[in-house]
Amino acid sequence: MLVLTRKMGETITIGDQIRIKVVEMKGNQVRLGIEAPGDMRIYREEIYLKVQKENQMAANWSLDDLENAVGFAGAGKE
Repeated sequence: MLVLTRKMGETITIGDQIRIKVVEMKGNQVRLGIEAPGDMRIYREEIYLKVQKENQMAANWSLDDLENAVGFAGAGKE
């Protein structure tokens, strides 16, 4: 892991399209401003991990699971 020290208002650049700027420091928190292409997904890590977990669970569904869910949902309808 690359570790950098930045002061308030300073920026780091990743590649040609991503800039991260320290916009506020308050107590033990740092607020960052990120400039990146609009099609690039940017997440807080805890959200990214949650999305990954949900995608993994969705990928593990089988056709039988879907058919069972549809059968269960339609069981009370006449």
